[in-house]
Amino acid sequence: MRDHRLRRCAPAEEILLAGLRKLEYRGYDSAGLSVLADGTIRAVRAVGNLDHLEAALAQEDALVPPATIGIAHTRWATHGAVSEQNAHPLCDAEGRITSSSTGSSRTTSACAIA
Repeated sequence: MRDHRLRRCAPAEEILLAGLRKLEYRGYDSAGLSVLADGTIRAVRAVGNLDHLEAALAQEDALVPPATIGIAHTRWATHGAVSEQNAHPLCDAEGRITSSSTGSSRTTSACAIA
């Protein structure tokens, strides 16, 4: 019998990107993800398709530890301009809370540190 506790966990970024790839058929104009590693939220967003998001992730510091928790979102601009600033997930000014929403407060996902 296999011991699942010894299984290697994929970094959250890999899992989130794979999930976003499955949703590409729905259309979007920007995408982003936020991950929590060592008590710090790291958010990366990009305008355009997921290739642009992956390029933005590649430019990030390679020394950042892999995260095991995060959220990701693709956005179709119905409010506001198509821009990196408006791409989701959104973060607060202190970088302590990140959230993503489909436009309704009932569908908001959030990741926060104390």
